[in-house]
Amino acid sequence: MFIAVWVLAAIAIFALAIASGGHTFDNFTIPGTQSQTAIDLLESRFTEQSGASATVVFHAPTGSLSTPAVETAVGQSLTNIKGLPQAPQVAGPLPSKNPGIAVVSVQYTQQAPELGAEGFDALEAAVAPAREAGIEVAFGGPLTDYAEQPHSSSSDLVGLLFAVVILVFAFGSLMAAGLPIATALLGLAVGISSILLLASFTDVGSAAPELGAMIGLGVGIDYSLFIVTRHRENLAAGMEVEASIGHAVATAGQAVLFAGTTVVIAICGLLIAGIPYVAVLGFTAAMVVAVMMLAALTLLPALLGLVGTRIDKGRVRGLPRHRNATDPSELGNGKPPFWERWATRVARHPWPFAIASILILITLAAPFFSIRYGEADDGTAPEGSTQRVAYDLIGDGYGQGANGPLAVVVTFPTGQQVPAALTSALKATPGVAAVIPPQVNAAGNTAIVTVIPTTAPDAQATTDLVDRLRQDTLPTALRGTDAEAYVGGITAAFIDLGNRIAERLPYFIGLVVLLSFLLLMLVFHSIAIPATAAVMNLLSVGAAYGVTVAVFQWGWAKGLLGLTSTVPIISFVPMMMFAILFGLSMDYQVFLLTRIREEYNKSGDTRTAVVQGVARTARVITSAALIMIAVFLSFAASPIAEIKMFGLGLAVAVAVDATIVRMVLVPAIMEILGKANWWFPAPLERLLPKITIE
Repeated sequence: MFIAVWVLAAIAIFALAIASGGHTFDNFTIPGTQSQTAIDLLESRFTEQSGASATVVFHAPTGSLSTPAVETAVGQSLTNIKGLPQAPQVAGPLPSKNPGIAVVSVQYTQQAPELGAEGFDALEAAVAPAREAGIEVAFGGPLTDYAEQPHSSSSDLVGLLFAVVILVFAFGSLMAAGLPIATALLGLAVGISSILLLASFTDVGSAAPELGAMIGLGVGIDYSLFIVTRHRENLAAGMEVEASIGHAVATAGQAVLFAGTTVVIAICGLLIAGIPYVAVLGFTAAMVVAVMMLAALTLLPALLGLVGTRIDKGRVRGLPRHRNATDPSELGNGKPPFWERWATRVARHPWPFAIASILILITLAAPFFSIRYGEADDGTAPEGSTQRVAYDLIGDGYGQGANGPLAVVVTFPTGQQVPAALTSALKATPGVAAVIPPQVNAAGNTAIVTVIPTTAPDAQATTDLVDRLRQDTLPTALRGTDAEAYVGGITAAFIDLGNRIAERLPYFIGLVVLLSFLLLMLVFHSIAIPATAAVMNLLSVGAAYGVTVAVFQWGWAKGLLGLTSTVPIISFVPMMMFAILFGLSMDYQVFLLTRIREEYNKSGDTRTAVVQGVARTARVITSAALIMIAVFLSFAASPIAEIKMFGLGLAVAVAVDATIVRMVLVPAIMEILGKANWWFPAPLERLLPKITIE
């Protein structure tokens, strides 16, 4: 019955998503910032300038645009654009320093989702005369970005293939390996369809489906892996199928419920950012995690019951038979298993291993201190895409700053004019390449002054210019007048987004660390364990941040990820990465420390507990980590810059967390602390309940 319910749910939600026509859209609103105030003023006072825009770039590859035949073709194209049903305003063509390049600005009153892909198709069809005359035409702007969103790459298929291979090696059986894959795929179908359905009711960022697929595949397969592993151990111990499934869900399933819930809570904590785009992106990711957790706890047991005793069917020749992972002494050669030997070595020399691990993590994290927040623009779009072509041509013809104009929105009493000193002050500001004369609205109380910077949108100098305009130029020029001015536009909005994230990130990290401390304290009734876990989580996430900065911002080995230029760290990525990694690291931490605590209760000896705990859990942790690394790293090939960052950052963090932290630093620190690991104040012992998780 459960299998039928899941299949029907997947079909129904997918059908609803398709019928609703949900389409993702990057709508950045940052309440309380100048750029948002500028947007709100345009929507209320300057409706003809408040909709989506598009940029049309005409390029004569072998000559000039001023020849009679070319001028006629371009003119006919402009006439076609002006006659479109959407009735856009057309400005240009603007002359450039390159006679073979000209830019036309197209301004709509409707937003991109209202225009839809059909709006862009109509614009593209309107320039047919220019193309027929041999003129290259490229498009940029929000409407183009909406209609030409990068399609999902084959990253999910590559990651899935690697996951299958790892599961086959881990289980030695095609049937056992196939169960986590089947569970994850069906859960993913429900999760991604739900995101698209949600997009028909509210703005959902374009990165949401691929981010959901990446996280969903990783956690979905991992959660199922834990339950299937415990089920096979139960069968090997002689349990009946139904009893084994029930016991697996009651034990490993409880850990899955705990881990999945913490991931969902942490990601939903992104509300603290105060940015709707980030909050919705986090909510969609949390929604997929919740679906995957539910699939592991309901769909997977049904599949296990359907398979029954045939779970080892399809054994792959050449792979070792499955052994009971809870009994590492089952060797067959009289020699301790690798992980027991490794844990023993770490326990005998804890200080060198602890110091070396910390130094490695600090070294990896070092680049993070030079992080520069920003946003990916059309300059980082895939080579050959119309946005990238338009971006490069605009830079060649008008300078890089023309790709990120600033919109200074000026308000003043009706009947007055834009203060004359404002335009002069803007032109005299260092970093300003050009100032376009004010455009005044019909009511005569609001104007837009377009400022072209000398530097590219993602340059630090452009950020400095925005700060200079807001803090110095505008207040000075408008002093003694009734006018007010706000620096807006897409470039300014991205700068405000980065500033807001940088401001809120420490509070968010503090909240998540506090939550992890309290949860681990309730689980283990210890002060040292949650305290050291918090520090180690910060080190592993810091290492992921550092590697991300080194690759994307510094450009180290960027070619391996298909990048042709450096990219500033997309502002919301570090915050979302921390939320996701918190839950994942809690999963491994609880899984490892629960077994160590169990062994300590048996022996009363810290070293024995650490060695046996690592030996009994390392196989599952490393298998789970390898799957996540493979899935996350495969998404680094995505054409979407933020997905590349998530893929690399999450892969590095999981690799560091499952190896250096869990297999080296945790056992070393626990050996050093000894009995202090389990110290807990007596009043708290009596007051606080204890959460039991196996």
